[in-house]
Amino acid sequence: MTTATLDPTTGTIRRAVVHIDDLDIVGLMHNARYALILERAMAEFWAEHGYSFQNGVPSSPDMIAAVREFTITYHAPVRGTGPILVQFWLDGMGETSAVYGFRFLSEDGTTVFADGRRVMVKMDRSGRPTPWTEQGREIAGSLSR
Repeated sequence: MTTATLDPTTGTIRRAVVHIDDLDIVGLMHNARYALILERAMAEFWAEHGYSFQNGVPSSPDMIAAVREFTITYHAPVRGTGPILVQFWLDGMGETSAVYGFRFLSEDGTTVFADGRRVMVKMDRSGRPTPWTEQGREIAGSLSR
């Protein structure tokens, strides 16, 4: 799937800043930083809905989830520091899993640097898959494609 023609109103778009320590030796954003910057963008979205960790304690059982799958395709390098956009959306939600799509864009939205998919599995405190809460489903649903 190409995301070049994806509607900019799909899901949510977050502004992120690429810092000097996000770059590799040739001045490109290091491939490992994409997962971290996506994580921060998603955490910002969920924090706006009251989901966070305070003193190491999750504000909701939906905060206990792990990445099961992360795939990314790079289309153009992010060169140097500065602002970029991160767009993500919900492609589907199962009983215990959520499938997100994402893409990294230039600040003006005209260049797709990378796109991909991230699958999350909600777990209980013992690490076993467990259903999402209704509140979590409702919030995630606002990101549906």
